Amino acid sequence: MRAITKMCANIKRWCSMSRLFMLVSALGLGWLTSSVAFAQSNSIEQVVASQQGANVIVKVTMKNALDKAPLGFSTLTPARIALDFAGTTNETGKSTVDINLGNVHTLNIVQAGERSRMVFNLTKPLNYASVVEGNLLTITIDGTGDVATALNSKGVPVSTPQQAEGVKQSLRDIDFRKGISGEGRIVVELPNKQVGIDVRQQGNTVVADFSKTALPEVLRRRLDVTDFGTPVQTITTTEQGDNVHMVIEPKGQWEHSVYQSDAQLVIEVKPIKIDPTKITQGTQGYRGEKMSLNFQDVDVRSLLQVIAEVSGFSVIASDSVSGRTTLRLKDIPWDQALDIIMQTKGLDMRKNGSVIMVAPKDELLTKEKLEAEQKSQINDFEQLKTESFQLNYQKATTFKTAFGLDGANPKIQILSKRGSAVIDARTNQIFVTDVPSRIEAVRNLIMKTDVPSRQVLIEARLVVATDDWSKNLGSTLGFTDMRTLQGGTAGFPVTGQTNAAITGTYQGVSDQTAQTAVNQRTAQAFTTAGQFFSLPAGGINGSNPGSFAVSLFSSAANRFLNLEISALEADGTGKVISSPRLVTADQVAAIVEQGVQIPYQTATSSGATAVAFASANLKLNVTPQITPDGNVILDVEVNNDSLGQDTNAGYAINTQHLKTIVMVENGGTVLLGGIYQETLQDSETKIPLLGDIPFLGNLFKQTSKTKNKSELLIFLTPKIIADHVAVH
Repeated sequence: MRAITKMCANIKRWCSMSRLFMLVSALGLGWLTSSVAFAQSNSIEQVVASQQGANVIVKVTMKNALDKAPLGFSTLTPARIALDFAGTTNETGKSTVDINLGNVHTLNIVQAGERSRMVFNLTKPLNYASVVEGNLLTITIDGTGDVATALNSKGVPVSTPQQAEGVKQSLRDIDFRKGISGEGRIVVELPNKQVGIDVRQQGNTVVADFSKTALPEVLRRRLDVTDFGTPVQTITTTEQGDNVHMVIEPKGQWEHSVYQSDAQLVIEVKPIKIDPTKITQGTQGYRGEKMSLNFQDVDVRSLLQVIAEVSGFSVIASDSVSGRTTLRLKDIPWDQALDIIMQTKGLDMRKNGSVIMVAPKDELLTKEKLEAEQKSQINDFEQLKTESFQLNYQKATTFKTAFGLDGANPKIQILSKRGSAVIDARTNQIFVTDVPSRIEAVRNLIMKTDVPSRQVLIEARLVVATDDWSKNLGSTLGFTDMRTLQGGTAGFPVTGQTNAAITGTYQGVSDQTAQTAVNQRTAQAFTTAGQFFSLPAGGINGSNPGSFAVSLFSSAANRFLNLEISALEADGTGKVISSPRLVTADQVAAIVEQGVQIPYQTATSSGATAVAFASANLKLNVTPQITPDGNVILDVEVNNDSLGQDTNAGYAINTQHLKTIVMVENGGTVLLGGIYQETLQDSETKIPLLGDIPFLGNLFKQTSKTKNKSELLIFLTPKIIADHVAVH
């Protein structure tokens, strides 16, 4: 027994030294040198700690007066505050001070060469402020997690310049850098060193919230840092109410650490090298301080005592914990060592604050079962309490399932078997009668669910572009012989004309050469008697073609060859843009439409007729869903209908319709789809044989060419509306 006691004492002494050097390494004390003494200009003489409300006041007495407060930084995981004293030795006679006040656990004072560092070990991240009064340094650690207020040696707050009323402090800069080992570093320049910060891992992302801080417009962005080759892919920073919300999206196997130096916060995301020989990769599974154990046939209870010394937790072992084991572990976290010991001996643990209770698994399960049965029996006799809850955003009827009032599944309810609930839909209140513990559970449920729904502004753009081109070409040819009309005598020469007449149309040359007058005098229809064929160009879009006519005749002006050439070409482009938009809540369907109702007649079973209406509308029907990472999933249906041609059965409806489900990033634009149409048409009408003659054949044919193009594109842009931003 004496040998075991001596061995445990040696282990305790070794573990304390190991913890000290590991702490120095974890805080980056790269300036550790040998223990050679140096001439110092100052020294730490005494450290005294006290508690004032939620704050912990630490007074450090120096040998000589300080010119300024020492530089410091803090780490969030683990929660620590470090202060560096240049040219200072540790004359307190001890390297560890047990404070155990509020959220401050211990204080380590480490001297290395010409410097000393004070490290406060905390239970959670806290802010601090310091004041120098001669040779007395007063450090105030705020226990609420809010901005720390510096106090002097008399406990009076030290006045500091106040911020202008109504103006929030803003982040100064957000930068990204790549470390030498491939880690990604997000560097945030804070307005001061006392900003409240909450950094945590949420799923596969790292989330940072900066309380009571504004974000300049230039920093409201999404950084894509994929090309840097680190685990970090994107960094999205937005404002949420009075806070700034940052989401870091890494990829692959990674782990993160956070530390703050004055007004600079660094979030470091490191890649984890996969080692197939290890069960847990990186330090994500176990985060305790490392230790080494080498025992042969040692009592398990003695091992638990060693774990308690290293971890700083109080370990309580059940009387049924017994047995001996042989263990050799090197440089592993203490919580992993405890896990290994429990697995080998069939033990389990329960943690309550700073106390760890170790017992066989069956014993713990039996104890918890008995406690649950006792609580259930207590609830059967506990006095009932009635409380009302006013809902602000949710409808009270939505809680029927939670209270088992709809009868769908009575096993899924939050009330006890003695509890009851009444829902008043008119005042939107819930009245609950149950034991106090269940009342508290109802209160927590309502606090988490009765929150305003986030809203989404959705804008669609429908672009219809057209490009039309048409060309028509035709001719009319005829011959008139008027010698028989005058018995072979000379015809009717026209003054000023020789052998040709030119005008705009076929009818014009006949009038100009008096062919029309002669035919009318002899009661002949000129338009049919004097033509070989008529293939004029057709009109386009209601416009008549242009024409050119010429008449060749003999010197006696009694024989005429008439020709008319007509042509028309049309070229046009057009673009129609429709932009319906609407605002709706998350996962709530919304519709916006505009158009006409077209009446048509329908027959009833009795034979009578009735008037019904068909819609030709521009309509946007969408249901948005905001994802946890800030994207938007849209279940969208778009209609762009218009009034078509008038048929014997009524008007036709031209339909353009799209229905799909798509995920879009906040503020991004996506092309949902489109339709492209192109029409090419060539037609030719000609006189057989004559129309095939090269060049001259164009006088004996009618040609038409058409080329029409149309394209429909549908774009969609969702934007998540912040709670404090109004939509115009």
